[in-house]
Amino acid sequence: MVRPRSPRSTRTFETEAEAKAFARMKFDDGLIVTAGTINPHAPRTAIPSEGIPRWLEYGQEQEPKDPGGAQEPTSKTK
Repeated sequence: MVRPRSPRSTRTFETEAEAKAFARMKFDDGLIVTAGTINPHAPRTAIPSEGIPRWLEYGQEQEPKDPGGAQEPTSKTK
């Protein structure tokens, strides 16, 4: 069940794994979640709310081996 909207909140994470853990927690709580990369990362990536389940599943078994190449995604809850 999706809860009513609350004020939007934005968080920044050092790794995609951290962003996914946070997004999974909020998504499992029934919140609408979006995610994406922030500057200076290029190309910018945006994950709309309907793409979150696939993004959370992608690479679940394998995390990036090169932490230097990690993106800086943000997660937003509405």
